[in-house]
Amino acid sequence: MLHKKIVIIDGCRTPFLKSGTHYMDLMSYQLGQFAIKGLLDKTGIDPKEVDTVVMGTVISNLKTSNVARESALTAGISESTPCHTVTQACISANRAIATAIGEIVLGHADVAIAGGTDSTSDTPIGFSKDMRKKLFKAQKLKGIGDTLKFASSIRPKDLVPETPQVAEYITQRTMGQDCEILVSKYDVGREEQDNFAARSHRLAGEAAEQLKTEMVEVSFAPKFNPIKIDNGVRGDTTAKKIAKLRPAFDKKNGTLTAANSSFLTDGAAAVLIATEEKAKALGLTPKAEVVDFAFSAQRLEDELLLGPTYATAKVLERTGLKLEDMDVIEFHEAFAGQILANLKCLASDEFAKENLNRTQAVGKVDMDKFNLWGGSLSLGHPFGATGARLVTTAANRLQKENGTYALIAACAAGAHGHAMILKRYES
Repeated sequence: MLHKKIVIIDGCRTPFLKSGTHYMDLMSYQLGQFAIKGLLDKTGIDPKEVDTVVMGTVISNLKTSNVARESALTAGISESTPCHTVTQACISANRAIATAIGEIVLGHADVAIAGGTDSTSDTPIGFSKDMRKKLFKAQKLKGIGDTLKFASSIRPKDLVPETPQVAEYITQRTMGQDCEILVSKYDVGREEQDNFAARSHRLAGEAAEQLKTEMVEVSFAPKFNPIKIDNGVRGDTTAKKIAKLRPAFDKKNGTLTAANSSFLTDGAAAVLIATEEKAKALGLTPKAEVVDFAFSAQRLEDELLLGPTYATAKVLERTGLKLEDMDVIEFHEAFAGQILANLKCLASDEFAKENLNRTQAVGKVDMDKFNLWGGSLSLGHPFGATGARLVTTAANRLQKENGTYALIAACAAGAHGHAMILKRYES
């Protein structure tokens, strides 16, 4: 449990867009700028009151390696406010929020902005290692002779770009391949994956007006066309339509498709965090209190995506709360199969005894509380930003649904997990 009352004032995000669409010409820091500026406008806080800014990112651009700084300064945050960037794969924003909370608990800050930004459309594409070595040595070329010698050493294969891959470095498996392993192990079929994916889109469509309140409108030069909504939501899709798609990772026997897997996404999100005392002094009304959080790490071989189960068990143990105490539950939907496997593990006595050092299951998730405004399968998943979206939505749902506790959880590459419990704020 935290030793100081830390509150979530509010959150804000850009619309999440499929990569290669309308954010194609923007850099990650610009998306972060929109999210932070939107948060400042939404809350009305004086930027000078912000003591620190922490942003998560996964696809780092060397031109803006500390993307938090560029995002913050261009959004209007004071130059005297320290900013730093963190990364922990798909839970980078979760880590940013946890880091900001840590600074507040230690007394280094009273008010923080934390979140994340990513643009897969702006993914740096480089040369092979051999070509990079040649280019490095080319910095010391002297005269026409050296230049001609260098030019003659270049081979056609050296000019082939090195395409980035969303794969685990140690195992060299893509996350989709890891999820195929997971769904096979826990007997999660194609039909139930498609049903869950269709549910995500349907719920996101039904919650469109609620979701708009979390977003800031984005427009930029030269056309300044307003972008107001996520462009990946298909509220009218059905499991029957999704069932027609072919497997995306294991072409022969796989069950994962483009529809029941989250898509590459561009976007940013941020939340305003403060001590209760400081929030009151600034006249800000919080939406939720941070009860506690936990991070986990599991086996790379067969548990890459089980972070929500492990982290949820840890945070419930730390707080003394139970799964049935949660009124709002928001999990990151990397894949429908990943969600369904985690739900099975949470409800399994056998899994709890063998893996969680518990005598009985963590509990069965009530789906009437789960991701009721859609999730990453429908809204999209900018790697560095999703954690802040989860916190924002959970806090808003607590207020809207008059709940008491909310559970947030997510998986990440490297076989990591995160879980956080929020409590609806009551003045």
